[in-house]
Amino acid sequence: LADDVPAVIRDWAGRGLAGLRIFTGGSTKDFDPSELDNPKSFKAWEMLAELGLPMCIQTGPIGLPQVRMLAEKFSGVNIILDHLGRPDVLDGPPYAAAQSLFEMADLPNVYLKLTPRIFGDVTKGQASAETFFPRVVQAFGAQRLAWGSNFPTSPGTLDEILAMAQVSLACLDEGARAWIFGGTAQRLYPALA
Repeated sequence: LADDVPAVIRDWAGRGLAGLRIFTGGSTKDFDPSELDNPKSFKAWEMLAELGLPMCIQTGPIGLPQVRMLAEKFSGVNIILDHLGRPDVLDGPPYAAAQSLFEMADLPNVYLKLTPRIFGDVTKGQASAETFFPRVVQAFGAQRLAWGSNFPTSPGTLDEILAMAQVSLACLDEGARAWIFGGTAQRLYPALA
């Protein structure tokens, strides 16, 4: 990264930048979490802390050790795991295959973005919305969970995507759903409030 990255972030923050996102892999490329612990990026992380901007990270379980390092090193930066860090939930309760995700719960600056991907995954194998989402809320608290539509990338209209999320999260109480469908996003991105 260039030495002027902090100045660029500061400039864009003045124009309304609300956060940054790192894509380490997904549907278009294999995961490469080495991008997360590159010391050249640390100046940008320091600037995020100074400006109070969050970082959304798309990675899989392979990248969670690097996310932990960043969350500990930059405790002033809220980190949002896109797609919940893509946990393997197919084994069902107690979700042992997703243990690496649940081990992140002790990091107060790690948040989870619930997207159509996880709503689809909890309908497969031994998983279910009724057993998975209460477990996530118990571990992280609803105040650290935010719904994300992933629209227009995910199939369906925005209304259909929202309806799928509402059905999947009907197992949670009204207060938890209020955080997930708005409160947490407003906390992370105050301009939404």
